[in-house]
Amino acid sequence: MAYLLGVSALYHDSAAALMRDGQIVAAAQEERFTRRKHDPGFPAKAIQYVLEAGGITLDDVEGVVFYDKPFLKFERLMETYLAAAPRGFNSFRMAMPVWLREKLFLKDLLTKQLRQIAPGFSGEKLLFAEHHMSHAASAFYPSPFEEAIVLTVDGVGEWATTTVGIGRGSELTMVKELHFPHSLGLLYSAFTYFTGFKVNSGEYKVMGLAPYGTPKYRDLILDNVVDLKPDGSFRLNQKYFNYVSGLTMTSKAMEQLFGQKVRKPETDPLTQFHMDVAASVQAVTEEIILRITRSLAEEHGISNLCMAGGVALNCVANGKILRDGAFKNLWVQPAAGDAGGALGAAYAAWHQEMGQPRQATGTDQMSGAYLGPEFGTDAITTELTDAGAVFSAHEDGEVTELAAQALADGKAVGWFQGRMEFGPRALGARSILGDPRSETMQKTLNLKVKYRESFRPFAPSVLREDVADWFELDGDSPYMLIVADVQPEKRRQMTEDEEALFGIDKLNVKRSDIPAVTHVDYSARVQTVHKETNPKYHALISRFKELTGCPIVVNTSFNVRGEPIVCTPTDAFRCFMGTEIEVLVVGNCLLRKEDQNPELRINYESKFELD
Repeated sequence: MAYLLGVSALYHDSAAALMRDGQIVAAAQEERFTRRKHDPGFPAKAIQYVLEAGGITLDDVEGVVFYDKPFLKFERLMETYLAAAPRGFNSFRMAMPVWLREKLFLKDLLTKQLRQIAPGFSGEKLLFAEHHMSHAASAFYPSPFEEAIVLTVDGVGEWATTTVGIGRGSELTMVKELHFPHSLGLLYSAFTYFTGFKVNSGEYKVMGLAPYGTPKYRDLILDNVVDLKPDGSFRLNQKYFNYVSGLTMTSKAMEQLFGQKVRKPETDPLTQFHMDVAASVQAVTEEIILRITRSLAEEHGISNLCMAGGVALNCVANGKILRDGAFKNLWVQPAAGDAGGALGAAYAAWHQEMGQPRQATGTDQMSGAYLGPEFGTDAITTELTDAGAVFSAHEDGEVTELAAQALADGKAVGWFQGRMEFGPRALGARSILGDPRSETMQKTLNLKVKYRESFRPFAPSVLREDVADWFELDGDSPYMLIVADVQPEKRRQMTEDEEALFGIDKLNVKRSDIPAVTHVDYSARVQTVHKETNPKYHALISRFKELTGCPIVVNTSFNVRGEPIVCTPTDAFRCFMGTEIEVLVVGNCLLRKEDQNPELRINYESKFELD
């Protein structure tokens, strides 16, 4: 058997992935083990986990593949700084010591770190894949398609910001690319910064905020900031940005263009202006993506599209690609960001460097993205007991019944089952669940459980067999990466007074039969639940359907603002005791909040200043 270890590290969202004979064994982000959100460090704990999952040591691995080529990235940084000189000296002064000390000599650094795990590790086993090849490989090789266009869109890799590849069988050939500083990912991040959210993590907030606004600045952006061509290629007017040579994302020119200063997140309120800006950059992003995909479909005549890169996590744009019809089929890598680069690097080495064949099966190879650690009954009971938890143990059917009844009673339920998800979405293994029919569930979960902005939408987990009855989608969406509208007959027409509401006040309007998962524009970020990949979650929703007639539950990630998704039973209990979650199910153990020792409560709420 041949094992390959893929690694992404030292930028953000470090991760490790293990493959055996071209099949995924395990994959996980370092943040889940260190409890440091978006942890960029060397993923020692993630590597340890995937090796244990494979039952091997590092000595058994044939190669370790890094997802980036540091010399090419250094070349881009140096050329960029020289072109901008003398501007950008402060940025140069801050970046160079790290490069000269660590990143430029990455092979030596990685070898030293890997020798902490296996003292005899040879640096000759280290391989390097280009950043966008790692993304593209993560999208194509585990996809269900024999042939596909592969589109990768993110901030920047070495030089590339957008790439197009053609995948056929085991071959993946890059045919087009767009270079830094012209980047759709950096454009979106710039507006994330402009609206007062954190770059590389707040982009979700901009996407969630957009439906509260109108895209009144779309043309302003296209006329001044983005020079967009018919085929989707574009150039960014660097007058409005500062990421090339400065320490911020936007320049004073951006403030002058919009007549507003960059929002300060801790002091400035969110206003209708920020909602309209969010709607506008989302509309521009969708226009660029649709022009690209339409052009590629026309040029190549291939009916399948695969996507990866951070922009591929924009599920609103993904839904529009699917509905646009230029491609018959769309598959997006669930760990589309840098974490997924670890998986793609291993795939690229297996098929391209080692020349191994690939056979598409018609189903994807991600195992529902359930690729992380799992805990048996003994481990669960030991951890819960050591944490001081009070719990009861049950059989499968009984714990499903109790959890479904708790949901039907309007309770928030922590749901911890099986292998942890790989990627940013909770998919029913490390999730907080609720009743989607509740008019107050969205606000309650945001403010009392997640301790985050009240406007943030929640996703529906729906039985795959029932999805078309509730949403304008008749297909698979197992990774929560496609937005679709609620079926018209499930919507509720707003009154004139309700229509007059604006901003987050719209949260008080019942928009559909499932208001807790219906955004203000009647959209929803749908996850279809399949019996084959998550039978216990499917059984829970099925029982909830029997009790209520609704085959849907609210699904949000099992964490609070600023922390990674929980990994262990101890993590789950800690989050349970720091929030207003009322019931926790870990494996077949059930915990009720009223039974717990109040001295074990954790005060999360005081940590956060909500916008």
